[in-house]
Amino acid sequence: MEGEIAARVRPLRLVKPEVQYDRAIDPLWIMRHSLVVGDPSLRPGCGWLPDDWLPGDVMRRILRTIARGENANFTAYGTPQGFYPLRDQLARRLGERDITAGPDSILLTESATRAIDLIGRFFLEPGDTVLVDDPCYFNFPSMMQAQRVEVVGVPHTLHGPDLEAFAAACVKHRPKLYVTTAVLHNPTGVNISASTSHRLLRLAEAHDLILVEDTVYADLDGSAPPGLAVLDGLDRVVLLGSFSKTLSGALRSGFIAARSDLIEGLTDLALATSFGVSDLSAQITHRLLVDGSYRHHLEGLRPRLGRNMSLTIDHLQRLGCTPWVRPDAGMFVWVQLPAGFDSSEVARRALEHDLVLAPGNVFSVSQSASRYMRFNVSQCSDKRVFDVLANLLS
Repeated sequence: MEGEIAARVRPLRLVKPEVQYDRAIDPLWIMRHSLVVGDPSLRPGCGWLPDDWLPGDVMRRILRTIARGENANFTAYGTPQGFYPLRDQLARRLGERDITAGPDSILLTESATRAIDLIGRFFLEPGDTVLVDDPCYFNFPSMMQAQRVEVVGVPHTLHGPDLEAFAAACVKHRPKLYVTTAVLHNPTGVNISASTSHRLLRLAEAHDLILVEDTVYADLDGSAPPGLAVLDGLDRVVLLGSFSKTLSGALRSGFIAARSDLIEGLTDLALATSFGVSDLSAQITHRLLVDGSYRHHLEGLRPRLGRNMSLTIDHLQRLGCTPWVRPDAGMFVWVQLPAGFDSSEVARRALEHDLVLAPGNVFSVSQSASRYMRFNVSQCSDKRVFDVLANLLS
């Protein structure tokens, strides 16, 4: 009997067994190596800003201010949907982008990753299908596979998803969700066009599909297009975001904005699986938003990223790498390596020099991006990045 039970229950695997022996191109490769590499200056493949680009001193000041306050919550559990003043402030910020969402339509989470995990658990059953972009953020497929669902990639273009391929996938696979980064797409850096957004929303309605819009990088573009939630009014779009990429990875402060009836169910699920979210991170984030610190930080960050974008692309072009597009903002550029080079092999060899790169097939469900690589321009200030790369591409 015990043997029969063991045979029926398979342990969860987020990567296919045939690549376990050499995990250079599995979806979690970049994350693993970026978090353990010895030299923090040699991580152009990671997805976050360098420590000295983040407002650490401001956050320490705010933490001291909160600690001195009589109403600071250092001991008790938070409320089910999270710290109300932060939800109210997030609702105001969304309103400035023409997204109508009151505090009751917002659920605080520990991160955007946690938000996507909750959304997957809430909407999906094992065997369902989810659409993602190809290429897309490498953790989207991993998180969806953790829900034991099928993941289907839709080719991504300069204007957003290929709508003919998207429509065909809807007919063939009958997906429940489409997960995307509509503004400052990861890894390509492009923004979805207004015409693509309108047609995508019509397709979602026709095929009874929920669109999950990840906005974690949107604040890096001061003149970003509206994205999906603005046009939809949070009818079929579930919006999520966090401040991990723009403020601090240690802050762990994210959110979900959706219809209030969906938020109610998502809140129950969050309570059942984590007993809510910490008030401390929420209080810090709230203070950064209301006292102008966050706005001031972004005002300095955006032009700095722009300068690094230009310098990084110039360096890469001199090495024979071709940008897929020159992004208007953000931290990522998606480039094609010179003919004859495989990005996974280049990334494996780069590790010997403590250089963490982001090979293209990590982002591709169809494994069709073997000559592509994503570079985080904020992590490309050290000349050694390009010295090592020049040696590898010679």
